[in-house]
Amino acid sequence: MKHHNYYIYILTNYNRTTLYIGVTNDLQVRLYQHKEDAEKKGASFTGKYKCIYLVYYEHYSSIEEAIYREKQLKKWSRVKKDRLITDFNAEWTFLNDQV
Repeated sequence: MKHHNYYIYILTNYNRTTLYIGVTNDLQVRLYQHKEDAEKKGASFTGKYKCIYLVYYEHYSSIEEAIYREKQLKKWSRVKKDRLITDFNAEWTFLNDQV
């Protein structure tokens, strides 16, 4: 059986005021795409709000699980999301170069 990699991830802007939650099968490529969109001042949410800094991610082997988790997190309050990020990454360090 082939092993698959899927990720849910949370991006923020430089001042850490806006959050974006997404799902992908290639975290490095997706981060690059978000950065490109922001540089082109794209119309997407991440482009508009410059959410290009990775502060949180989770790994899954099933796309169904990853999508379920993404939908779950999107329903959470900002306080709950902040707590999740802080528990994983206490200083909210930008993790882009670590994945």
